[in-house]
Amino acid sequence: MLDNVQIIKDKDQARFAVIAYDEFETIKALLSNPEKLEDYLDYLHMQQIKKNAPVRVSLADVKRELAVD
Repeated sequence: MLDNVQIIKDKDQARFAVIAYDEFETIKALLSNPEKLEDYLDYLHMQQIKKNAPVRVSLADVKRELAVD
């Protein structure tokens, strides 16, 4: 979301951001529904964690380490 934003500047200062209407509708829906917004923020948080995690561990490895069947 917000991958394609046009910034309008005035005297080298950003004044407005122009986004596609469908992205606006998506953002509007997220902001008007606390549950959807919470889910989206959780998703963003997990994406950031995945990006910063140096090592990925498989579910099988976790189960083996915890001795869970």
